[in-house]
Amino acid sequence: MTEMMYEKANLRLALLAIRSGIEADLRRVWDARIGAAVLRWWELDPVACLGVYWPMRGEPDLRDVYAKLAGFGVQLALPIVVGPDAPLQFLAWTPGDALVRDGMGVHAPIGGAVLQPAALLIPCLGFNAQLIRLGYGGGFYDRTLALPPRPMTIGIGYSCCAADFAGEAHDVPMNGMITEVE
Repeated sequence: MTEMMYEKANLRLALLAIRSGIEADLRRVWDARIGAAVLRWWELDPVACLGVYWPMRGEPDLRDVYAKLAGFGVQLALPIVVGPDAPLQFLAWTPGDALVRDGMGVHAPIGGAVLQPAALLIPCLGFNAQLIRLGYGGGFYDRTLALPPRPMTIGIGYSCCAADFAGEAHDVPMNGMITEVE
């Protein structure tokens, strides 16, 4: 997919197909590599409060890593959608806490304090060389990152979803990207 230009709607469909085509055994290996890289990143730049995501639609599954981070005393927070044109809010969450699907079908904490994480792990459907993230098109992370204070942002995705696409004026580059490739 690298070096290909598509309009974003077609690119999203192509990337979803690529990601869904990753075999389960290979996905587990790649998720473990990504998780190990996340732990190395955190050890080099430990943050006390980290925004994470609940995996959906074939996103890298880092739930085991979340448990390890919580064991190190990191306060985790999961995003919630509060409105169709609103930025995300992050609610305190600990692995094992009950979750409910929000209006967008995303697993979210039941209650919990609203937090301002110092860093976010952001799932990427695709990403480019300028560290612009391609998501599902709702703009939730773009709106969230447009507001101060801006947290550190680490994209999480598979290297097969690297793509060549132009960023738009509202796109906010991530600070870094973690894939299964070391």
